[in-house]
Amino acid sequence: MTRFIAPLFLVVFALLPLGLTDPYLLNALIITGILTICAMSLNLLLGFTGQLSLGHVAFFGIGAYVSALTALGFDVSLPFGLRVTHEGGSPLLGFVLAIVLTGLCGYLIGRLSFRVRGAYFVIVTISFAEVVRLVALNWVELTQGPLALTAIPNMVLPVPSLGDVAMRSKMQNYYLVLAVGVASYLLIARLVASRFGRAMRGLKENESLALSLGINATRTLTVAATVSAAMAGAAGSLYAHYIRIIDPDVFLFSYTVTMVIMVVSGGKGTLAGPLVGGIIFGLLPVALRPVMAPEAQWIVYGAILIAILFLMPRGIVPALEGLGERIAARRKADDKPADAMPAKMGANP
Repeated sequence: MTRFIAPLFLVVFALLPLGLTDPYLLNALIITGILTICAMSLNLLLGFTGQLSLGHVAFFGIGAYVSALTALGFDVSLPFGLRVTHEGGSPLLGFVLAIVLTGLCGYLIGRLSFRVRGAYFVIVTISFAEVVRLVALNWVELTQGPLALTAIPNMVLPVPSLGDVAMRSKMQNYYLVLAVGVASYLLIARLVASRFGRAMRGLKENESLALSLGINATRTLTVAATVSAAMAGAAGSLYAHYIRIIDPDVFLFSYTVTMVIMVVSGGKGTLAGPLVGGIIFGLLPVALRPVMAPEAQWIVYGAILIAILFLMPRGIVPALEGLGERIAARRKADDKPADAMPAKMGANP
């Protein structure tokens, strides 16, 4: 039953903007889509390898800054009298560089921390995120520090017969985020279904057995961290070119918490889990804002999260899968007497 969730989401959200006239809701959908891409990238680590990254927002923020600085340009002085100047370039180039550089950061973090894993990986990711935040806050010559990078250009895409088209409207940005989200989902689905994906799940379920079968744990987890970080960097780039202003608050720990909530509530280790969790907890504050005060919003938000975790400990998608299996088993049991009775009557005329 749950295999239809992703196609259903694609159809619904591809058609949704056509009947949506409120720009506020469209903006909420765009931000939710960007955070859902981050949740999918985190799920690749947390759900399929069992490694919790509490500094995942670092890759999101690095992607945002790399893409913004590539488009805006910079002029910074380095030690030993060196000076680096960049006049500014294509936002699409910034998007590509964001993916490459965040993937490289994920690779380096993986190589350093996956040899000892567990709590060490959590500590390394948190420390990395805090170091990057402090660099963004204090390297004012490059990042403008708390003054923020402003006037970031919109994403520009080459379109056949139209040339370069700037993604200025909310509708254009919505479909751009949707396209990147679909590409990310398909990449993860292909990766999880491959031999490499089986190695990831093997390490999560029984690492000792996986090692005895010749699986290289460090290499497998490092590749997963690289892909996960690159995907978060792509989301950060989309965020920077859509919002058009970023500051060190993009590294706030609350973003990581939101990603973890989306993954865990939806169902970690499932392809559709981050989608379901992302939609619910991305749009829930938007739904609550008009009807209650901010303090009450957070109370309801927390109460709904606790209720989901108590009633569906493995997440919404695994609970739906279990429900579907029980319904199928009950139907099969109900059909057995009807099939068996004619045969019995024929044997005893």
